[in-house]
Amino acid sequence: MPFAIGSLVRARGREWVVLPESGPDLLMLRPLGGTEDEVTGVYLPLEPVVPARFNLPDPSRMGDFRSSRLLRDALRLGFRSSAGPFRSFARLAVEPRPYQLVPLLMALKLDPVRLLISDDVGVGKSVEGALIARELLDRGEVARVAVLCPPHLAEQWQRELREKFNLEFDLVLPGIATRLERGLPPGASLFDHHPFVIVSLDFIKSERRGRGRGVAAGTSGTNWSPDLQRIRTAT
Repeated sequence: MPFAIGSLVRARGREWVVLPESGPDLLMLRPLGGTEDEVTGVYLPLEPVVPARFNLPDPSRMGDFRSSRLLRDALRLGFRSSAGPFRSFARLAVEPRPYQLVPLLMALKLDPVRLLISDDVGVGKSVEGALIARELLDRGEVARVAVLCPPHLAEQWQRELREKFNLEFDLVLPGIATRLERGLPPGASLFDHHPFVIVSLDFIKSERRGRGRGVAAGTSGTNWSPDLQRIRTAT
């Protein structure tokens, strides 16, 4: 491939970032400072693409404090949603602390992802786990996510994922599962129709699920198993 992943190039009169989906003849590009909605493909045999070049600052053109601060803030916001190594940061309503990125970096190197996060109470294990889920979803590496937790934490998880990570999860609790199953096609599992679920440990252990009502009778467990599971056992 003529350009390395993550390199900056110039095409169509603007600068772009080369994305991992690029191939030898087709470059998938995201505008520098742009969003995922602006991703486009450039067919190299038809369109010229060259390495991006930036002029050095001109010391004769001095700005004032207000304009300098505005430029700094614009750059900080722009890099959160564009050329950084993480695709999920533009959708976060929380600013992760540096140490909370360590589990995410570890998870991105694993295939499959199997990670035990056992930090102290109050360090932010929930944020660390949700960061992994959000990033893998935005990269297209997973399509279904399940959070397993004690029933008294289910609504808290649902609220945190919605408000801080822009993820809408359905609760699967013993008292709610029946309502979710209403209207499903015969033989279908509620997990087929609800890709993002927060499942109570009580529901997972119940005889009701074991008899096949949580998973459609006659189907294997792999048909509804999520791509990513997050298990929370601490109170």
